[in-house]
Amino acid sequence: MKDSTKTIFLLISLILISSCGKITTETKPIRKNVTETIFASGILVPEDQYNLTSLSDGYIKKLDIEEGDIVTKNQLLAIVDNEQNIISAKSSVDLLTIAKANTNPNAPALKQAEINVELAKQKLLQDQKQAERYKKLYKLNSVSKLEYENVLLNLDNSKTNFLSLQENYKLLKQQADQQLIIQKSQKEVDNVSENYNKIKAIVGGKVYELKKELGDYIRKGDVIAVIGNPEKLYALLSIDESNISKVKLHQQVIIQLNTQVKKNYKGKVTEIYPAFDKQTQSFYCKIEFEDILDFKISGTQLQGNIIIENKNNALVIPRNYLSYSNKVKLKGGDEIAVEIGFISNDWVEIIHGLDENTVIIADKTK
Repeated sequence: MKDSTKTIFLLISLILISSCGKITTETKPIRKNVTETIFASGILVPEDQYNLTSLSDGYIKKLDIEEGDIVTKNQLLAIVDNEQNIISAKSSVDLLTIAKANTNPNAPALKQAEINVELAKQKLLQDQKQAERYKKLYKLNSVSKLEYENVLLNLDNSKTNFLSLQENYKLLKQQADQQLIIQKSQKEVDNVSENYNKIKAIVGGKVYELKKELGDYIRKGDVIAVIGNPEKLYALLSIDESNISKVKLHQQVIIQLNTQVKKNYKGKVTEIYPAFDKQTQSFYCKIEFEDILDFKISGTQLQGNIIIENKNNALVIPRNYLSYSNKVKLKGGDEIAVEIGFISNDWVEIIHGLDENTVIIADKTK
């Protein structure tokens, strides 16, 4: 008898222990005017933000900015020590001077070619006179036909030589002019390359992040600083791929900064980026603030609720009554699958499977 009493007492104790960790609650679906939203996290990003990058390799020998500085467009911010660009620019100046001199009529090559043309011209005139004289002598039978033909042959050779030397002069002049054009272009290119040593602000703004220090060796394309508009910032939200199809331009958004958890800002969707980020498995959209933003620090984390639709008289249940497999537990203990609509932070819309008279239950941990 004592053993039976002990067994009953042990069973009662186990039941009490297993039930003391949770409470079963019950409710019924209700009709409610609700707002469907999509929750997303994000950060504050400055408008017109860009990376100030190096356009050449070398050591940073001058750096005139610090984080927090305000810079203006075309302001010189850093200088990279790249001797190759400097040498190339100087060589281009010297080569351009030579190219200009070679196009001068008194340039040695052109002058010699001009003299050769003049000598050929004089020789041609002499051979023309000689041919006319031999023509008369040949008619008088004073010279042989062979002698006359040799004179004519010399005349043809003189004409050919004269025309050849004229073309040679034109060719030398053309080559000199072409070389001048090439050197002018090369000088401009080298001047641009030399200016690559001077890092200037593309657009004015605030230096939000400085990634390099004085004396660092950098390569072309390395980011030196991150600059953006200090007055206008927007929210960059990360949207899950299952929800991106519901997001549309101009939808209203309620934003809450992590630094101001008790304050809400109104905004709207102004851009939906088309690229999918494989690393985060999400899409991004830009939210512009409609309220005045009084906390303007780039990178501040935030949360946003994008308002998709306002529904009147929707049949809803509390979110904690829905399991992960879209099932709910009835009062008798059975589970049934339901068809759901939107899901908010607090509510789940029921499309099919329940009515207002159905009692459902959920276990709540004490």
